[in-house]
Amino acid sequence: MDRTIILDPLLPWPVIAAAAALALAATALALARGLPGWWLRLLAGAAVVAALLGPSLQTEESDALSDIVLLLEDGTASSRIADRAAQTAEAAAEMADRIAGRPNTEVRRVPVPDGEGDAGTRLMGALNDALSEEPRARVAGVVAVTDGRLHDPEAAPDLPAPFHVLLTGSEEDWDRRLSVLGAPAFAILGEEVLLTLRVEDEGAAPGDGTAPLTISVDGGEPMEFEVPIGEDLELPVTLEHGGRNVIRFETPEAEGELTARNNAAVIQMNGVRDRLRVLLVSGEPHPGERTWRNLLKSDSAVDLVHFTILRPPEKQDGVPVDELSLIAFPTRELFLDKIDEFDLIIFDRYKRRGILPPIYLDNIRQYAEAGGAVLVAAGPDYASADSIARSPLGEALPALPTGRVVEEGFVPLVTELGERHPVTRGLTEFAPEGEDGAPGWGRWFRTVEVEPVMGSTVMTGAGERPLLQLARIGEGRVALMASDHAWLWSRGYEGGGPQLEMLRRLAHWLMKEPELEEEALTAETDGATITVTRRTLEEVVGEAVVTAPDGTESIVTLDEEAPGVFTAEVPAGQLGLWRIAEGDLETVIGVGPAAPREFERTIAGAEDLEPVVDATRGGVLRVEDGLPTVRDVRPGRDASGRGWIGLTPREASVTTDVSVAALLPPWAYLLLAGALMIGAWLREGRRG
Repeated sequence: MDRTIILDPLLPWPVIAAAAALALAATALALARGLPGWWLRLLAGAAVVAALLGPSLQTEESDALSDIVLLLEDGTASSRIADRAAQTAEAAAEMADRIAGRPNTEVRRVPVPDGEGDAGTRLMGALNDALSEEPRARVAGVVAVTDGRLHDPEAAPDLPAPFHVLLTGSEEDWDRRLSVLGAPAFAILGEEVLLTLRVEDEGAAPGDGTAPLTISVDGGEPMEFEVPIGEDLELPVTLEHGGRNVIRFETPEAEGELTARNNAAVIQMNGVRDRLRVLLVSGEPHPGERTWRNLLKSDSAVDLVHFTILRPPEKQDGVPVDELSLIAFPTRELFLDKIDEFDLIIFDRYKRRGILPPIYLDNIRQYAEAGGAVLVAAGPDYASADSIARSPLGEALPALPTGRVVEEGFVPLVTELGERHPVTRGLTEFAPEGEDGAPGWGRWFRTVEVEPVMGSTVMTGAGERPLLQLARIGEGRVALMASDHAWLWSRGYEGGGPQLEMLRRLAHWLMKEPELEEEALTAETDGATITVTRRTLEEVVGEAVVTAPDGTESIVTLDEEAPGVFTAEVPAGQLGLWRIAEGDLETVIGVGPAAPREFERTIAGAEDLEPVVDATRGGVLRVEDGLPTVRDVRPGRDASGRGWIGLTPREASVTTDVSVAALLPPWAYLLLAGALMIGAWLREGRRG
């Protein structure tokens, strides 16, 4: 029960102040005149002013409220390493019992889950949410069972009571971490770029000076190295193909370390070609020559070297050589000295004329086998006795001529295999459906009859004869177009056709663009889902094995989305490095960072929480040393010691009843003031 005197003025305060001033003035006048009853006059004035103030006695009845202690339980990924989850659960349960055993105390257990995305541990965010639901006047303390690794220390609230940390983990813990400190988003093919890596140990590490490191590109055969620990390592990397290059770095899990979740890193670099160098050799002028030139010149990234043989050596027209505005064909420079500088060599209706001796053509074959690209756009010359198929280059060509040229109209058709090949897949979507289900694009009128010797027939011409033959030879690729009438599509004859798209894909496939690989396994993610795509020329594929960052494996079935394209979607439930394998193919993809924020620092420590602990005079104790006892401490005193933590009793209460009663009734004030005034008159009258 609490009693308080309150005022309820009968008149406005200025009026009461004026009355008080008048009473004081009258008292001062009486005192100045030497009247002996001046003090009685003062008391009478005070009684009148008190009556005007209306003093009352307020009585409050209240019930005591219990103290509240917030118990934070860190359940984030870093607190689930090793045996920390069990430590947290046991310590939280025991401390809840000990705190609840304190008289007049309630415990609020507050879980701290993983933050959304890669937000990390939002310990202070969880504390702020819990404080918003409780009266701060009742909070006697906060106890956090955690590994001390949080990512929002700047959100720490102003606490009204001590903050204590019970640290999980062990002083003997150690961990090894691999991190990529610097990596460009793209690199020019064939040019060396430097990546900065670092392998470092934290905690009570065994002190080895080096660690093994494996590096793999696009899931290929890993390369093994031994690297120093705790030093920045500059690694030169040269990208071999355009498009996305996935480079994976990993140091194997060492005996005794906390986790391998931060032992790997993945970077994705886009390989771009500085300039594509293409050599186009036209055997003779013809309508399709400009088609190739326009296609290649339309791409600003292509450096085109184009030679058209306008005057073959056997031509005899009597024109003096010194009057010709032609240049000699630089055969040695192009096909011996600088052949490796070209990304693609195209022979457009070229036949043997004595310009390129057999040794040069054999060098082109070796160039293709070593990783180069050769495309032959054949016309009647390919079926002649001077065909380049009858030269050393013929050993690298995917189809050989029979010697027959078919001159009849036909609509080029994509074969069943071609519908699954990236070069010709979906070409029919570029034209409306024609008669008998054939594509509604224009006809061609010439096919060179050939016999395939290797590779895949992806398009057919007149009489279902091979029209476009693709093959791999050694490390390189070759293609044969058994017609010189592709230019009819570019001219829009009978509606034209997808000539530009077909030739663009063909050129890029020859130059090994990853998006046009026949056999490929790729993965893409939007952060919530991983889309696995398997491209193949086969009609069926096996199941894919998906390995999550924590090592768990799952089997997913790939469904055919389009001819030669099989896909599946996998929920990306974890941040980190995912591995996908199907048959002999393997790929990796990172969801978020390869090592999430939770695993950037894995050794338990309270450095980030010390400002909050010190500001509230709390303490930091290790769970492995035993749980502390609980004591009461007064506000402003140290709230922790060896083996104990303190809570501040809040003594909060809630008012249940309030009553107000006047100190004196009005007549009592009137009687008192009158008695004092009469007393003053009698005293002054008797003296007089």
